[in-house]
Amino acid sequence: MSAAEERWVLCPVCGAKTRLRLLRRTILQEFPLFCPKCRRESIINARNFQIEEVNQPDARTQC
Repeated sequence: MSAAEERWVLCPVCGAKTRLRLLRRTILQEFPLFCPKCRRESIINARNFQIEEVNQPDARTQC
């Protein structure tokens, strides 16, 4: 497998390399990505090496 067909997933918060690699055909939906450097978890979607962070609203208190 050539390097052009796979890439490392970068943390959307700090930009560090994570422990996950993607192939061009990989599709992720609402995937919990953990970053070992900043120790945060982000929910991501990925398709064709395009990664976007899913913004989940915080829990709100009921009045």
